[in-house]
Amino acid sequence: MPTAPAAVHQRTDYRLLLPACTAWAVTSAALALDPGQHPSLLMAALAAAVASLVLLTTKGPRRSIHRLTAAVLLTAATAATTTVLHTADLHRGPLPALAHPAALPVAAGQRADGDGRSGPAQPKEEKPANPETTVELIVTGDPKQHGSHTRGSSLSRPTLTIPALVTRVRASPSPGDGSPPASVATRTPVTLLIRSQEDYPWRQLIPSTELELQAEVLPERPPAAGASGGRSRIDSAALLAPQGKPRVVTPPNLPQRFAAHLRTGLRDACDHLPPDTRGLLPGLVVGDVSRLPEDLSDAFRATDLGHLVAVSGANLAIVLAVLVGGTSSEPDAPGRGGLAGLLGLSFRTTALLGTALTLAFVTVCRPDPSVLRAAATGLIGLLALATGRPRRGVPALAGAVLILILLDPYLARSYGFLLSTLATAGLLVLGPRWTAALRARRWPHHLASAVGATAAAQAFCSPVTVLLAPRISLVGVPCNLLAEIAVAPATLLGFGALAVAPLSKGAAEFLVDLAALPVGWLTAVARRGAELPGAELTWPAGSFGAILLIVVIVSLAWAVPPLLAGRRFRHRRTRALVALAVALLLPVVLLRPPSVVRLATGWPAPGWRLAMCDIGQGDMTVLPVGPGTAVVVDAGPDPKTADACLRGLGVTRIPLLLLTHFFSP
Repeated sequence: MPTAPAAVHQRTDYRLLLPACTAWAVTSAALALDPGQHPSLLMAALAAAVASLVLLTTKGPRRSIHRLTAAVLLTAATAATTTVLHTADLHRGPLPALAHPAALPVAAGQRADGDGRSGPAQPKEEKPANPETTVELIVTGDPKQHGSHTRGSSLSRPTLTIPALVTRVRASPSPGDGSPPASVATRTPVTLLIRSQEDYPWRQLIPSTELELQAEVLPERPPAAGASGGRSRIDSAALLAPQGKPRVVTPPNLPQRFAAHLRTGLRDACDHLPPDTRGLLPGLVVGDVSRLPEDLSDAFRATDLGHLVAVSGANLAIVLAVLVGGTSSEPDAPGRGGLAGLLGLSFRTTALLGTALTLAFVTVCRPDPSVLRAAATGLIGLLALATGRPRRGVPALAGAVLILILLDPYLARSYGFLLSTLATAGLLVLGPRWTAALRARRWPHHLASAVGATAAAQAFCSPVTVLLAPRISLVGVPCNLLAEIAVAPATLLGFGALAVAPLSKGAAEFLVDLAALPVGWLTAVARRGAELPGAELTWPAGSFGAILLIVVIVSLAWAVPPLLAGRRFRHRRTRALVALAVALLLPVVLLRPPSVVRLATGWPAPGWRLAMCDIGQGDMTVLPVGPGTAVVVDAGPDPKTADACLRGLGVTRIPLLLLTHFFSP
């Protein structure tokens, strides 16, 4: 047997783990505080810093514990201070005051007389219009289009949002005042909200572009948001609804223009591909999901392949592996391989090339949370390579998280950053151990590595995904295993097409055609997996569901011997019975034959004559006319809901479909 099991037992350095978790927790809590509580927070941070200095100067038998406590206190103080400094721009300047005007002191339904007495309400006055102002701003992200499920009304207009940084505000002059409008310099993060049908000029904007526009100022958190369940962005002080078209003051800088040119070249090279491949390949390579079909996106989420829909840290790991060697399953592999080892490049030259490649990757693929996490981890690993030290995954991950949280506190509230960190932690902490346990049971090397890494990442991420959507995917691990063989070829061929697109469109189209094969495999895995009746299992929502899933995962890891090193079945008969039970029950759970479901749930009742299915907007009526055959009246706007009900009823053929009305006004 190889030496992999011995590597697993090598001592892992967790010294940075506690400071990183402390910074994350303190930053997340500080972001939830009101601005009026920031002075108290700064005083607490000062006290923690002083206490850490006292502990560092204390001598005694427990000096190591004092150092650890001092590091935690100093990290907490630094995190609190940086969070207050970063969020200060959200609450100062003219835009926050315009977005959140002071509430009127008189309660609704009352009027105040001159002597202070209240009387009956006067006729309701017209609601004052939102304030308008002229601003200069810098575009800080790509435009994102948000569609609407409602068609046939004004609500179906697509909404475009663009993150930006306002650098100057010009107040409107008072009527009859001939003086020029006052100009105030500021640095306020905002979100542009475009609801016009003619949004083409806005969709062409590139990050770093400077604009001047007149906009209506809207609050980022509407007063009734709590009633509708809406959530506001924590990194935006206001919404700006532009009036008219944008006026470009300064074009984007050269790196952003070149990155946009590369992205456009890849998108153009994919124009001749089928819709699924045309939409997925740019998303897999550079995170451009503007043309991804909505049903395909739902399929990727249902099979826990959502990390493939948009660019993630795995893409950067694949690209860096070509240069320096190593794989995502062996993040601590020492030395240097890949093209650098083949060409005989020195460690420092390899680190410099890797750094340049990482910075280019972040620029082209945009600094999304998962990309930033992967870039920071990779840069720390390249620094270790340049200094001749072994690359250690856990310290690199903890150090990257600590640095990023301090530089950008908003990442502490980002689910994308959290999922990326947990997936990497699963690969580093549990992946090697579970792989060694499987190889000890004579599993093939590559299969054991794939199953161990995939299961570990799923175990760490599933409790968080339940918070986003109360369901768990029963096909997530097998679908990820099937998809793994196609991710690297699709990514490398896509980046090749991205690189040659400015030079030769024909060469880019040739590489895109080659990439279409693995990308087509990914779409087939996602669609076929999502079509299984038992692909998803409804799970309790909220914190209770997350805690319950953690308990289930820990219980399975303890109860299933192949997941734990050192555990073996004592009797082959027991192993055979368990394998037989899994082989028989798993297809039943995934396929859910109607006859089996009827035995378990009693639905549908024997001899049923009519069924009404809740389809989200009214009911779908089903009238059986034969075995597996039924007449259906109305189908609803969501095909998945209707299909699930028909499958549960055992209906496989519909000779007649009656639609009594349109589903949207």
